[in-house]
Amino acid sequence: MISRIQGVILTREGSRVEVETKGGVVYEVEVPLTVLQRLPQPGDLVELRTVQIVTESSVALYGFLSVHERALFQRLLSASGVGPKLALSMMSTYSAERLARALIDKDHSALQQVPGIGRKTAERLALELSDRVADLAFITPTERSDVGVAQEAVQALIKLGYNFADAHRAVRTALEAGTPKSAEELIRRALEG
Repeated sequence: MISRIQGVILTREGSRVEVETKGGVVYEVEVPLTVLQRLPQPGDLVELRTVQIVTESSVALYGFLSVHERALFQRLLSASGVGPKLALSMMSTYSAERLARALIDKDHSALQQVPGIGRKTAERLALELSDRVADLAFITPTERSDVGVAQEAVQALIKLGYNFADAHRAVRTALEAGTPKSAEELIRRALEG
């Protein structure tokens, strides 16, 4: 099981990054939007905490910058009907802290903002996961400020008339150009893209 990767970022494309280790092995790792926006630029060192998922047809790595994010992803996968794609989408929509709070507070309307989650699924997930994620609802103020830029950009695009999926896709694409200095810069990039 691969639980951590340390190396140089080679590429950042969509929801995937390639990381080359000191031994010359290159790993492709899928990351949520909230992690992608905080990653360093290609050529810089990074350490990702990973979850390896093996199925009959594939082997995939999912990467996170903090222990809390990885733990939340693993707990999301423990819910019935939640696979890696939906868990990644949930963690791309909200920071780990905000998502955990939505589950604890049974905030169904917040959960329904995640593509692929309707009312019944939101209710079931909140019921099933609220106790399992209680310890993950509080993180440091530094982590909180880092993840807000992408969420702020997505919300701004929605106010400008984008639907959630299109806003999310535009922000993810804008982040491929590198980490922005502000939400305004990220919004501008998303609108230009």
